[in-house]
Amino acid sequence: MNVLKFLCDTLCMDKREITLFSMTSPHRYKTYAIPKRNSNKKRIIAHPSKELKFIQRALVSFLEKKLLIHECAFAYKPGIGIKNNAQIHLKTKYLLKMDFENFFPSISPELFFFLLHRAGLEFSESDAYLLRNFLFWKETRTSPLRLSIGAPSSPLISNFIMKYFDEEMRSRCDDKKIKYTRYADDLTFSSNVKNVLFEIPNIVFSVLEKETQGQIKINNNKTVFSSKAHNRHITGITLTNDSKLSIGRKRKRLISSMIHKFSYELLHQDDIAKLQGLITYANFIEGDFYHRMCKKYGKENLEKIKKYKPE
Repeated sequence: MNVLKFLCDTLCMDKREITLFSMTSPHRYKTYAIPKRNSNKKRIIAHPSKELKFIQRALVSFLEKKLLIHECAFAYKPGIGIKNNAQIHLKTKYLLKMDFENFFPSISPELFFFLLHRAGLEFSESDAYLLRNFLFWKETRTSPLRLSIGAPSSPLISNFIMKYFDEEMRSRCDDKKIKYTRYADDLTFSSNVKNVLFEIPNIVFSVLEKETQGQIKINNNKTVFSSKAHNRHITGITLTNDSKLSIGRKRKRLISSMIHKFSYELLHQDDIAKLQGLITYANFIEGDFYHRMCKKYGKENLEKIKKYKPE
């Protein structure tokens, strides 16, 4: 597996150009902070330069057939998403949600190459140097290399990093009649066996320590147990007690209100784009609600919203 040759052939650049560019690549990021959901903290997004992003996408095409990803991982896979993830847990009574803390930034080149070796994927010293510099970000001159939130290559790398963790957790859960899925940094466990989910957090801590060299941790503040007696949500989707997926009452009321305002030309132009996204999401997750909105406000109104383009 010759990374340098692949990049030379793909990018039409010579070896010297690629090597020189790689030396400064960890610093070729624009960073900005966005608020974390349901938190006062900020999430740091490190967005690679246009040129670096092009190289990272080329590397994804080179690596994606070599880096195996477990079937329990539902994020960043073509044709698979949050709906598929939630459907796995539909017919269960008890739910446990856990969350990784600072997932992408916790992943180091050392962990990546350790797991590459474990998977039987070996790279020359020069190729390893290129992968390290092209795939990982340096926040400052003295900070360690880490996986960035914002690079097109980070999703593939993160899913590969968790492959052995996913494999071990799937095996442990199958033995206990528990369903397990992972959507990026969101872990979901469900079962019809009462109290069995209370065993899972300690198992997760142990397997994480073993399979990620202790680099990836759980955010204990986001560990949530729930059951059919309470609201159950997975990656923003509500699981109803009659085993259906729902966008939730709050979203339904918001969408209905916005459609009503739109029909009387009272909805602000900026909010129309938001409504378009909400309608698409509602139709995808809960088609019955979308059809009810068509009956209530008229299909032509819904079509008008979907086709609306700002002036």
